[in-house]
Amino acid sequence: MKKLIAVAALSLLPFSNAMADQDIGCGLGSMLFAGQQGKGVKILGATTNGTSGNQTFGITFGTLGCDGTGTVTSSEKIALFIDGNMEQLARDMSKGEGETLATLAEAWGVADQDKAAFNALAQAQYSSVFTSENVTSQTVLENLNTVIASDAKLASYTLS
Repeated sequence: MKKLIAVAALSLLPFSNAMADQDIGCGLGSMLFAGQQGKGVKILGATTNGTSGNQTFGITFGTLGCDGTGTVTSSEKIALFIDGNMEQLARDMSKGEGETLATLAEAWGVADQDKAAFNALAQAQYSSVFTSENVTSQTVLENLNTVIASDAKLASYTLS
C-alpha cells in the first residue's frame, strides 16, 4: 500500500496549486479525492494530506497542489471571533478603539504600525460594516474585508 501511495504521489508532482481544496488544504488527499463531495471524503482527504509528510513535502517543493509562497490566514478564526463579540466589536468600532477592536486587528494580522489606520478606517466606515441592527457576523466580516480592500494603506490585509 505504501508503494502505491508513493507511486501516486510521484506521478502527481507536476500538478500546480490549483488542485488544493480550501477545506482540507493541499496534498495527496486533495488530489486523490478531487471532485468528490461529502464530509466523509473531506475527512479522508484531510487524513491523507496529513499522513506520511506528503503535505509538508508538497509545500516545500510546490507540488501536490501546494504553494509554499502564500500567506497563512484564518478567516474562520476571525469569523468566530466576530460572531462571539458582535456587540463589543460594534461599540469599539464606533469609537475607533477598544480591546475587542484591538484583538480583531491582531487576529486579522494587522502589523503594529498599521493598527491606528485599521482602527480609524473601522470607525470611519462603521455604517458600511454594520449595515443594519440585525447584521450577521459573516456579513460584518465580508463588509469589513471589502472596506479594507478599498483602502490603499490597508489593502494588503484583504482576506482571500
